[in-house]
Amino acid sequence: MKIAVMLRRFVLLLPLLAVAHFAPAQSLYTGKVPVNSQSDTERSEALKSALAQVVVKLAGGDNAVLARPGVAQAVAQAGNYVQQYQYTQDVTTGADGKPQARLSLVAQFDRTAVDKLVAGLGLGAASAPGDAQTAQAASDTQAQNYRVWIGGLHSAVDYARAIGALSRNELVRSVQAEQARGDGVELRLSITGPLPRLLDSLATSPLQVDNAKPPVDGVDALLSLRAQ
Repeated sequence: MKIAVMLRRFVLLLPLLAVAHFAPAQSLYTGKVPVNSQSDTERSEALKSALAQVVVKLAGGDNAVLARPGVAQAVAQAGNYVQQYQYTQDVTTGADGKPQARLSLVAQFDRTAVDKLVAGLGLGAASAPGDAQTAQAASDTQAQNYRVWIGGLHSAVDYARAIGALSRNELVRSVQAEQARGDGVELRLSITGPLPRLLDSLATSPLQVDNAKPPVDGVDALLSLRAQ
């Protein structure tokens, strides 16, 4: 069977793969905070800390943003942005060498609402003041669509590795296969922020960037699957 035919058949399974792989992509909008109990009071404070974690991640990892005017007020309203939460228990080793159970609250926040919040506060990895900062923050948190071509796919297993590498990336919101030809496939990606940020994040993934600005109409980047 020709590899292109195999890939086209495998493309039909993409919605199922998306369901299987996209849970980890939510980590950008998830906060995890240690708690001592499941009381209402402690949950309220933990949600604030969890939202603060998310805001810092979206602001490029700069904890200093939490001291900016308006940010603390927004974080205090964490209940308005939470989508769902749950408690988890992790087993850790104490100073005495004995296992100890550690309770944590894991909160998932609404992506759209948080994106609007971060953009409205003018947060971003580059923190220049004024309108330019606000525009950059909005660009860095809004969904943008790009088309990429991935080569070096010689089997359905290779295809699954490539899709998995993208779907596990916290910047990727969705993946849609456009066409398969030869040993490659064209994908339409919806990602958080500009394409160069995603390409940089692939440095340690199974995918490598062959050309970030290819002279190919309708294709924004050429990628290939690294050999195992």
